[in-house]
Amino acid sequence: MALKEKLMADFKEAMKSHDEVGKNTITFVRAAIKQAEVDTRTELSDEEIILIIAKQIKMRKDAIKDFEKGGREDLAKAYKAEIEILSGYMPPQISEEEIRKIVRDTAAELGIEGGSENMGKLMGRVMQNVKGTADGGDVRKIVQEFLA
Repeated sequence: MALKEKLMADFKEAMKSHDEVGKNTITFVRAAIKQAEVDTRTELSDEEIILIIAKQIKMRKDAIKDFEKGGREDLAKAYKAEIEILSGYMPPQISEEEIRKIVRDTAAELGIEGGSENMGKLMGRVMQNVKGTADGGDVRKIVQEFLA
């Protein structure tokens, strides 16, 4: 089943079961997908939809940090529930050890042995290789460790 169809089926199920968090979360994602399709005037593939969902997860993670700083645990808890729902649509995330191997292999391929001046070059290539399967913050941390 295509990801858009799965989102629609899950939306209908959330409506039937009166799951407000699920319904609202899926509505926001479907709206973001529709906006991207209108902007590009094309139908998005599952890979492109995964990137939109990853962006939605990242936005919520960033907001959680702000809510916790502001003492709004209620909002942080709500966003954590939304992240859990959105994560169900993402492909399995790779482990830190797998990311380290990809960073080592990519660096060898590019002829990079270290130096912070190579950060952008290495990050760009590694992110292409792990697109949708690893968090950018985790990748950045591992690339920085490798280059140090």
